[in-house]
Amino acid sequence: MHLITFQALADPMRLRIIETLREGEQAVNDLVDQVEIHQSGVSRHLRILHEAGFVQARPEGQKRLYSLRPEPFREIDAWVANYRSFWEARLDKFGDTLSRKQKRSLTKRKESSQ
Repeated sequence: MHLITFQALADPMRLRIIETLREGEQAVNDLVDQVEIHQSGVSRHLRILHEAGFVQARPEGQKRLYSLRPEPFREIDAWVANYRSFWEARLDKFGDTLSRKQKRSLTKRKESSQ
């Protein structure tokens, strides 16, 4: 993973723009209305997202329509997958420990009620 990927996603406004674009292709003015910042701010964030590969632009007359590109999200998923086994193993151990403690607690309650 490249640092630029995480830097692009680190900004809350860029995340809002990405969430908005999940609904489908949007013109800049539509994004301005939905994320509630000025057009210049939306354009700046779109430029950063475009440079990082997250969005693509399609001209339509005077407008430019923006949409998400799937490739960087697949790269993130592949990167996270490398660590998934690490936390799944830890969660499995936690689950086993919790089950043992619950069984012991239940056994103690049964013994004390007899």
